[in-house]
Amino acid sequence: MNITVENLDVSYSDKEVLKDINFHINTGEIVTIIGPNGSGKSTLIKAVSRCLKFSRGNVFLDKNNIKQIDTKEIAKKLAVLPQVKNVSSDISVEELVSYGRYPHLNFGKRLSKEDNEIVSWAIEKTGLENMRKRLVCTLSGGERQRAWIAMSLAQKPQILILDEPTTYLDISYQLEVLELIKELNNTLGITVVMVLHDLNQASRYSDKIMVINRGKLSEFDIPDKIINKSMLKNIFGIDADIYEDEINKCPYFIPKKTIA
Repeated sequence: MNITVENLDVSYSDKEVLKDINFHINTGEIVTIIGPNGSGKSTLIKAVSRCLKFSRGNVFLDKNNIKQIDTKEIAKKLAVLPQVKNVSSDISVEELVSYGRYPHLNFGKRLSKEDNEIVSWAIEKTGLENMRKRLVCTLSGGERQRAWIAMSLAQKPQILILDEPTTYLDISYQLEVLELIKELNNTLGITVVMVLHDLNQASRYSDKIMVINRGKLSEFDIPDKIINKSMLKNIFGIDADIYEDEINKCPYFIPKKTIA
């Protein structure tokens, strides 16, 4: 499923947060949104997933305007993993993952055999088979994030949207989560849109990178055309050396100093 955004504006009260955003994401792509703090990255994915009302413009899933799609139908097509997640301390991994099936249930209905099979499939896909009865509160940061991704996966979405999925994780868990997202994209063809702060990780794990700055879409292209001295200077205010990762076939940088 592809995503098209046309002339998108978002405002909070009288403050304009996003202005005239236009882009198209192809089915099966991994697109990472980067930009300075406060630039509007999280606001953008909230608007695209209809978690936030926008003041002007349109968002299309394939050719269907998201304004005209029933909320439950959106939840069947699009899964959102927010940055801040709350869950009861006495819930098991299996129960958390089962919440992903709720958009597919009729009112008052219990999980069917097929639903339970999908829950087991999502748990297996995220490598949590040995933890399905564990309480979520007992998991490590990386394990907990995998459990949330499994819940999203149980929705059987065509689009997965993640807001800073590696925040607060140690580097080993960051790579674990990003490798999982890449694997799910490769094996299931899910379109992925995520916000990351680590630009080198964005370069390594993305088909395209979107740069948001001061509420506007600054650049949107493949990593080779985004990660460069000019962008790092103009958007992030740093001087850096650019290198080529020959194994992962992507650019990476080493910062030298900030630019006043």
